[in-house]
Amino acid sequence: MTNERTDIYQSPLNGRYASWEMKHLFSDDVKFSTWRSLWLALAEAERQLGLDISQEQIDELAAHLQDINYDVARAREKEVRHDVMSHVYAYGQQCPKAAPIIHLGATSCFVTDNTDIINISEGLNIIHRRLLGVIKLLSDFADKYKDTPTLGFTHGQPASPVTVGKRATLWIQNFMENLSDVEYISDNLKLLGCRGATGSSETFMELFNGDEEKVKELDNIIAGIFGFAEVYPVSGQTYPRNLDERVLNTLSEIATSAYKMAEDIRLLQHDKELEEPFEKNQIGSSAMAYKRNPMRCERICSLARYVKNQAQNAADTASVQWLERTLDDSANRRMSIPESFLALDGALILCANVADGLVVYEEVIKKHLNSELPFMATEVILMEAVKAGGNRQALHERIRVHSMEASKQVKLLGKENDLVGRIAEDPAFGMSVEQINALLDPHKLIGRCPNQVTEYLDSYVYPTLDYFSDEIKDILTQVNV
Repeated sequence: MTNERTDIYQSPLNGRYASWEMKHLFSDDVKFSTWRSLWLALAEAERQLGLDISQEQIDELAAHLQDINYDVARAREKEVRHDVMSHVYAYGQQCPKAAPIIHLGATSCFVTDNTDIINISEGLNIIHRRLLGVIKLLSDFADKYKDTPTLGFTHGQPASPVTVGKRATLWIQNFMENLSDVEYISDNLKLLGCRGATGSSETFMELFNGDEEKVKELDNIIAGIFGFAEVYPVSGQTYPRNLDERVLNTLSEIATSAYKMAEDIRLLQHDKELEEPFEKNQIGSSAMAYKRNPMRCERICSLARYVKNQAQNAADTASVQWLERTLDDSANRRMSIPESFLALDGALILCANVADGLVVYEEVIKKHLNSELPFMATEVILMEAVKAGGNRQALHERIRVHSMEASKQVKLLGKENDLVGRIAEDPAFGMSVEQINALLDPHKLIGRCPNQVTEYLDSYVYPTLDYFSDEIKDILTQVNV
């Protein structure tokens, strides 16, 4: 945040949330150097296919990929009101011998759209690594607490016990599904290639004297230079904007998973069962000094909500691209695509930070569990009484009545749950307090939770983490503020 101007608006995504890696990806330096790399690739491919372009011109273009003369480009754009042609001009000023063949046969979308696809590809790679990091840290947490019983909840009400680790696998499973979606989109990305003003490749047909095979090979050569297996078979001037919709929808789905995890932790921190990391000198509230607000999980939810809302921009843009194209996509996409990546990047870094430092208050969990256990164990008590010769229907009614009375003691009078004593005093059950308490061991009520955690991690998560081990050597968990 150093050297930033304080007299104009600065995006919080830049200063507070996203990583340097993601911010750099969508920077002007990367954008315009990629434009120049595309112009170089176009010239190399055209020369390879027989156009009169010299190696000296190629070398001149290659020598100036990074040293972008922004001042020249900005001054030129004020005159011509066209960003691509301004940079063609600026590049030509540095490469006077190659100037006549820069952008030869291309339209603006050759550089703008192909650059967007290249950036989307790398952005998805970064998100993929962030997801792997979150999954790894949550897996460590799930394995550590796979045997720790805790109250389950349905409809926000206490239900059969689960374990702390099992609950975390629900978060992991969402992120694992997201990981597959990112991989699918990444594996199927196509470059736009060289298509001209309406996607017909008419200018390249002119350059290559009607040789369609050379025109098609031009696309293939350029795609290969940038690591893409293929180009879109057909297009208008731009690549299909449905791609943006698929990408932003996928980012939105990841944001939903992050939101779910953070929202669950917020609920559990409210009950003092879990707590996100809280640093030694951190201030929880400007007014109430004792507070430890779940500010990181709140921030995850806030950023995730922003990403989810951005997805609609891509859908709207894709639906109104008249015929071969219109330009009402440009300003919107300049913001919605980079900012979706930056916001989700920040949210996933926070997810990793929280997962890496989650605090579990086991005594509080036990207290809450014990207060509800008599209700949770009524089915077990019922089965034991039936095995001793009782009538299931009659005993069920007795337990219902006793449960209602015990509930009144807790809710209306603020007293302890006395259901165990009520059942022990009922001769229909023929069970002592000690016998009933023996059935209240929470480890007997968590079903397959521990094994579900182990089986899921062993069968699904660990093989994935092992396969991508190189991507998760350094998990980014440090947040900016």
